[in-house]
Amino acid sequence: MKKQGLLSLLSLVCLATASPAQANDKVVIKFATRAPVGSTWEIHLKKAAQSWSQISGGRVELKIFAGGTMGDEGEMIKKMKIGQLQAVGVSTVGLHVIAPDPQAIDLPMLVRNREEYRCVLSKTAPAFEKILEQKGVVVLAWGEIGFTRFFSTDKRETLSAMQDSRLFVWEGDPASVKAWEKAGFKHPVVLSSSDLVPSLQTSKIDALCYPPVLVLAGNMYSKAKYMLDMDYSSLTGVTVVDKATWEKIPADLRPQLLGVFRAASERIDTEVNTMATEALKKLVANGVTTVPVSEAERKTWQQAMEAVYSTVRGTVVPAQAFDDVQKAVKECRAAKAAK
Repeated sequence: MKKQGLLSLLSLVCLATASPAQANDKVVIKFATRAPVGSTWEIHLKKAAQSWSQISGGRVELKIFAGGTMGDEGEMIKKMKIGQLQAVGVSTVGLHVIAPDPQAIDLPMLVRNREEYRCVLSKTAPAFEKILEQKGVVVLAWGEIGFTRFFSTDKRETLSAMQDSRLFVWEGDPASVKAWEKAGFKHPVVLSSSDLVPSLQTSKIDALCYPPVLVLAGNMYSKAKYMLDMDYSSLTGVTVVDKATWEKIPADLRPQLLGVFRAASERIDTEVNTMATEALKKLVANGVTTVPVSEAERKTWQQAMEAVYSTVRGTVVPAQAFDDVQKAVKECRAAKAAK
């Protein structure tokens, strides 16, 4: 009995001494993004990483791998699932591998402007965050990548002309490919985003729907010299961290770190909005031709895209997410009209 009592006492002593060491273990979060090196995204992310280190007394380190060094969005998420990465910054297109629900906010011809977009996101983000947490990731921040526009290597003034293009379509989302086809696009070309630029250069594709800021940053305009003067859809970014890794961080530190990251994201959004306006001017200055869209043609686009919504609902995005976003859009428009 005395021996057993001594062993029990030693066990308790070991546990007691192990706990502080465990609490002081450094948590390293390897975070990958395709945001260009030196861009406003990377600059503010690095500042957030420094703040994390200061707030945590060096107990939390955020290592940033920018510029797509960890692959395209699908590859980054795969690496997170096997523990090579602990966090990723992706678009809702890439995020669909984990949960497709947030893609509902980025449907074509849905939100009309940035104000409406931000209103809709604020209403739907909490529900999306719960869904993602159930899938094993915690949302650090949502972010604006910007509204997309159609770019092409030759002039395409109408929906009909654009439907005949060899259009870049994101790899890894078969339901979205079907939606494009349902919208009348005859030749969607499925590619990794990392293959986008070389595919333009070899004429494998002759059109893409992408944010002007990224078209400018990636020098895609040197081939895709025509830009349709019409915002097509929002594109939302989201940074997620593996939940198990996040919970290794002391509970009292998590709200502070989250606050820092979300404040950084707000600053990025403000700058990206300014960059989006400037990008349009710079593209034109670099020889891109803006292709006007008549009011009648805009209505044609609107009707065609809305006709695809029934295909998107329940396939590309879950029905509940689709309905929640549609409801949020109506609420935001009603609130705007009431002002």
